[in-house]
Amino acid sequence: MLLLSKQDAEYVGQIFIDYYANFDRIDDYLRKVKLEKMSDRPASLFGMGPEDDMFQDFTMRPEDMEFACREVSLYDDYIDIVASQMIQKSIPGKTLKWVVYETNTNKIVGFIRFGSPTINSKPRNEFLGKPLNTLDKDVMKRFNDSAIMGFNIIPTQPFGFNYLGGKLLAGICNSHFARDTLNKKYDTEFCMFETTSLYGTSKSTSMYDGMKPFLRFIGLTDSDFVPSINDDKYAYLKDWFENKNNGVSLVHDDASSRKLKTQHKMISIIRNSLTKHHSEMYNPFKQCFINAKNLTEQKRQYLGTYGFKNVKDYLNLETDTLEKNINYDRFEYDSIITWWKKHAGKRYENLKRDGRLRTELEVWSKNSNIDIIR
Repeated sequence: MLLLSKQDAEYVGQIFIDYYANFDRIDDYLRKVKLEKMSDRPASLFGMGPEDDMFQDFTMRPEDMEFACREVSLYDDYIDIVASQMIQKSIPGKTLKWVVYETNTNKIVGFIRFGSPTINSKPRNEFLGKPLNTLDKDVMKRFNDSAIMGFNIIPTQPFGFNYLGGKLLAGICNSHFARDTLNKKYDTEFCMFETTSLYGTSKSTSMYDGMKPFLRFIGLTDSDFVPSINDDKYAYLKDWFENKNNGVSLVHDDASSRKLKTQHKMISIIRNSLTKHHSEMYNPFKQCFINAKNLTEQKRQYLGTYGFKNVKDYLNLETDTLEKNINYDRFEYDSIITWWKKHAGKRYENLKRDGRLRTELEVWSKNSNIDIIR
């Protein structure tokens, strides 16, 4: 492993310490990273920006709305100005991106992105009764063929606030329409959907609560990782370390999660070098990452089974046949939209009555001051 001089180790160690000292809560971190990202985005011409495609008719009642899910080439451009978190452009494994439109206005109400689930999940392990046996090819094939995750479930705002937009999108994710689309794309049989809340312990509830039988809370994820350093400082540090390493990257070019692994490698090199040189910075550097890990909260994890009653047994290879539950038909797309209209209608009328209906479109720019945790 690369060993830095005492002076170099303390120099780059201080960069990490100073960076994470800026944040007391996860929304502080998300806002800083988001605003730095948006500062690089060119300004739109009036009336010609992606924000003009977002839903803005807040006189419209939920019962008058209809929706369509479309794959569009501008997905990434659209979601960048709506999402508070940083969006990964490419994720290994399966993927399906939908822009959800209200069809009467032909305006966007949200974004959905399906992808392959993470392999290790404490709440899922508890649901299945044991961790996935990653060394068993049959177990992993069944899991990979059967499970899908909602990486992005993001309503435009204030559509999400006014109309329970998060519940609409999550409901669509758990519909037979979504399942059939994924089945056809990957020629397999999906039976489990999972997702996590964007925020965890800073909020006692999530937009996914109150969605039984479509989604159920199954527990809190583990939280033992450091948020990524921002792109500008990361790029500088990456070049700096490569220069010290005779021009060789710290991580192979074809490695998955390359940025995350590179940052871990940087931290390990600094820590070992500070230890080797008995630097007084070692303890502050160590404490910096204890504090940084506290920013990453445990997330609330939710699971849906598309109306099947024996998904646990199916994933554990105890049966090869999926059995429909008595509420299987409730997962039809039209049924879920009807369910949403009922709940969204109550929400909308209550907000109107109380004078709390929001009417100003919320999109990110380099000057935005948007509430991240609502």
